[in-house]
Amino acid sequence: MKTATEIRVGIVGLGTVGQGVIELLERHGPFFARELGVNFRVAAACAKEAEALARVRDENCLKTSDPMAVASAPDVDVFIELAGGEDGPKPWHEAALKSGKHVVTANKALLAKHGAELFPLAAQQNRCLFFEAAVGGGIPIIKTLQEDLIANDIEGLACIINGTCNYILTQMSRNGSSFADALAEAQRLGYAEANPGFDIDGMDSLHKVALLASLIYGRYVDYRKLSVEGIRNVSALDIRMADEMGYEVKLLGAVSQKDGKVLAAVYPAMLERGHQLASVSGVLNGVYLKAS
Repeated sequence: MKTATEIRVGIVGLGTVGQGVIELLERHGPFFARELGVNFRVAAACAKEAEALARVRDENCLKTSDPMAVASAPDVDVFIELAGGEDGPKPWHEAALKSGKHVVTANKALLAKHGAELFPLAAQQNRCLFFEAAVGGGIPIIKTLQEDLIANDIEGLACIINGTCNYILTQMSRNGSSFADALAEAQRLGYAEANPGFDIDGMDSLHKVALLASLIYGRYVDYRKLSVEGIRNVSALDIRMADEMGYEVKLLGAVSQKDGKVLAAVYPAMLERGHQLASVSGVLNGVYLKAS
């Protein structure tokens, strides 16, 4: 039997997602070794809390509160950043790439702001910068655009890309809930943060839309130059009136191109019930592509 190749992983951020990554690597380890010929080992882990680090069982794992120690560790092959933040993680990514590591991140805010620097650096270092989990990871859409649709001319897309907002609007539509009550329910179920502004004001969707636009048209699209309106001011009356006219209200991300200029925005929109995206409900996401 062929010996599996060891891939040494360093993880920064051991919250819900980080712990989930470690659990998946452990649970599916035999499959990866048998079918893919690789053995993933968590060689380094970083978290602010000692309690989180204590849950990493490998005694030989470097456990630290310093992200740069993981990024520069010589015995790490793949650097996984799950801490979040627009600016703080940028030096960690740069250090990891410059030291020859591949990088995996779910940080759309970082890439939306600094992708114009980080992606060229990865190419220069001949390393991979993977970010499938940053945008619609459950669909998935990133590799679909990068590989499966590489031969297509994509004229534009529309998307529902924030589960928190979609859940709130679904509750308002189906149950007649007020915005405040639907938000409170989303928070109770863990779908919305205690401070939900990043989601309900459209910024999470905007970061994702900027990344999708950049992928589609092969150029950096600066999210700070795009139009955004969230759902904070959508009322129960808005939902009822839309319903009477045969529409569903969704927080929509839209991307297109006209005369060589990329157009992208995030805003509440009324979709006819027959539209594919109108049926995307609850915390689900959806992406509608128009291609030739």
